[in-house]
Amino acid sequence: MKNKIALAVMVAGMSSQGFALDLGEFNGTQFSIGGYVKAEGVFNSPDKSDSTFEGSASQSRLNVTTSRKEGDHSLKGFIEGDFRGTSSVFRLRHATLSVDNLTVGQTWTGQFFANAPFDTEMINFYGTGIGTVSGNGAVVRPDLVVHYAKDGLRLTLQDPLYNRASHPDLVAAYTHRTAEGHAFNIAMTGRDVDMTPSSTTDSDSKFGAALSLAAKLKLGDTSLSLSGFSGKGAAIYAGWGYNGAAGTAGASELNGNGELLTVSGFSAGVGHKLSDTLRVNLRYGQVTADASSLADDTLKITTANVIYTYLPGLELGLELRDQNAATNGAPSGNIATRPAGQQVEVMAMYKF
Repeated sequence: MKNKIALAVMVAGMSSQGFALDLGEFNGTQFSIGGYVKAEGVFNSPDKSDSTFEGSASQSRLNVTTSRKEGDHSLKGFIEGDFRGTSSVFRLRHATLSVDNLTVGQTWTGQFFANAPFDTEMINFYGTGIGTVSGNGAVVRPDLVVHYAKDGLRLTLQDPLYNRASHPDLVAAYTHRTAEGHAFNIAMTGRDVDMTPSSTTDSDSKFGAALSLAAKLKLGDTSLSLSGFSGKGAAIYAGWGYNGAAGTAGASELNGNGELLTVSGFSAGVGHKLSDTLRVNLRYGQVTADASSLADDTLKITTANVIYTYLPGLELGLELRDQNAATNGAPSGNIATRPAGQQVEVMAMYKF
């Protein structure tokens, strides 16, 4: 029962359904609405330019869930959007249908589920955390993902990021949870990588595979998170090169000799619940690639935050960040890239 409750809380947190409001039943289908309103302000102190401040409520999001039983089968639909599109236009984040253990649609990647549930809590909107194989989760969202999950096993097929790939991007992962509340995950990822990113006609590619390990240990009111990964073809999912230290997304998978990069990363974090209303978190992550053409081939970020539950559903937070390269912006739209340097973020979030 403890493990089931922990899993339910984890999924609710990632899908913004923690305080979903049941709207009732119509023609045998249960409807509910959820989401949150979030106001955030970020003070940027870049290493190489003037300090700036950015404020926004565009992270606010809204979702609708439908569910019903058909005989022995469970059918569920989920649609969520936020205002992070160009000029704060409402954009689609998730649109999935689930039948029993199978989920199809636009949603989190297999890399995300292999790391995010086991990571330390962050306020930072940009990604699930540098240092994991899913560090680019905030901006890499394939148009179509197929998940099959049962008894800790998760198999995922994803719309390939290389549009001439001969097969979907692949993730196979297994999670083990203990009665004490500890959780461990192992995942293998694989994908076709474009070996000629500057060409519009050549479809030469190579297969790259990476291994990811993640764990979260529950020690009373303290949790310890650890993760690490290494391999080829994982750079764009991990956040290496997507507005990061290595440059453009297409070339970020290759070294100066035109060969597949080996990208490695790790993260470590600790979270502590000071009281029923106050919690603190500290996290460090880094990603390194064997890219000899770069003067500094290690991307690093340190995060520390305090989150206070002022009222049920209403949280106030403060987060300090230090990073050595611009990370996890968006390829288009109005989302500013976090610059190299220090950031201080303050936020208020009301979940419903």
